[in-house]
Amino acid sequence: MGDFLGTWYFWIKALHVISVIAWMAGLFYLPRLYVYHAEQVQKGSETEAMFFVMERRLLKAIINPASVATWVFGLCLVFTPGIVDWGMAWPWVKAGCVLGMTWFHHWLGWRRKDFLEGRNVLSGRTYRMMNEVPTLLMIVIVISVMVKF
Repeated sequence: MGDFLGTWYFWIKALHVISVIAWMAGLFYLPRLYVYHAEQVQKGSETEAMFFVMERRLLKAIINPASVATWVFGLCLVFTPGIVDWGMAWPWVKAGCVLGMTWFHHWLGWRRKDFLEGRNVLSGRTYRMMNEVPTLLMIVIVISVMVKF
């Protein structure tokens, strides 16, 4: 398995980066949709039905598959011999941030259910603040991977 991963390392790395970009794009955009949904959409309106469709498609067709691909290709990189030195801090920091990103992803899914069931109590301001979570996690992940402290 190590030979396979080593041979395909650069392809796996490229697919991981592509997956991360797609995942992050969705994680940046969905909370922005929630801002507008919470602030400007009347319950039961045609506009709300359109938001339901946009939110569902973004989550189910982009964010979820990109997340799975990110995890699969990322784990392939982790198991490639000689790539990760677990004696250093950076892989642990990155792992913690990726778990945080995954939690945020699921939090967005739970909020979508709140909107669907008419139970959303969060304001547009809350969604704006939560929209910073993936940005902060991404910064820490990129720095930890590039600097390898």
